Amino acid sequence: MTQNSPLVVAFDLDDTLAPSKSPIDPRIGDLLVRLAERVEVAIISGGQIEQFRTQVVDLLPEAPDALSHVHLLPTCGTRYDRFDGTAFSPVYAHGLTDEEKSAAIVAVEEEARRLGVWEAHAWGERIEDRGSQITFSALGQSAPVDAKRAWDPDGAKKNALRQAVAVRVPDLEVRSGGSTSVDITRKGIDKAFGMRRLSEQTGIALSDMLFYGDRLDPDGNDRPVLDMGEVACVAVTGWEDTADHLDALLKELPPRV
Repeated sequence: MTQNSPLVVAFDLDDTLAPSKSPIDPRIGDLLVRLAERVEVAIISGGQIEQFRTQVVDLLPEAPDALSHVHLLPTCGTRYDRFDGTAFSPVYAHGLTDEEKSAAIVAVEEEARRLGVWEAHAWGERIEDRGSQITFSALGQSAPVDAKRAWDPDGAKKNALRQAVAVRVPDLEVRSGGSTSVDITRKGIDKAFGMRRLSEQTGIALSDMLFYGDRLDPDGNDRPVLDMGEVACVAVTGWEDTADHLDALLKELPPRV
């Protein structure tokens, strides 16, 4: 495969298709539908399904035929949703046990307080149970994008918290998430896991997939996809950059047979 002839085009969500926790621009919605008329389109993120709905699904142009070629993988692929003709419904969902959730929640709150990253003011809940993932957001789930970007520009706070929590819950996976978040899942759950599940579900080889992400750097949550060595990856700097890449890609893709 070349980058101009993938069978699946997959995307990170926050800061790749839209600013963090924000709705997609109409330009992205139009491009995603046009892309789904040519190839399979996947979105994979640490966010839960409700985030996918409010940021993307509810804003896509009406195009049932195209939407049947869209694949949603919330919480890094521990859940998988497809369009059934009227709505996106789960094909599978694998959740954490109550004991695993409790251990993760206690550890992340205690370590955040100890490290001084349990901020006095937060926009919404700091700790969210996403079923298959516990997510800590230092500034709250609804923090403004500018505040998130300013909180930990070099990732030092987030990485220190990740390391401290990992010691507390050695049987679970602790990863840096978005700009202010840490995600806790079962071992081996990251975006590489989700891409492998996507390959299994579609029957399409990883070598025929193309992935766009804003955090392909060594500490980034998109990096596991690059490290697989099988999926072609493109680093982007925001949704506008992604849109420009898609404009160019669509000129190269043949119509669906």
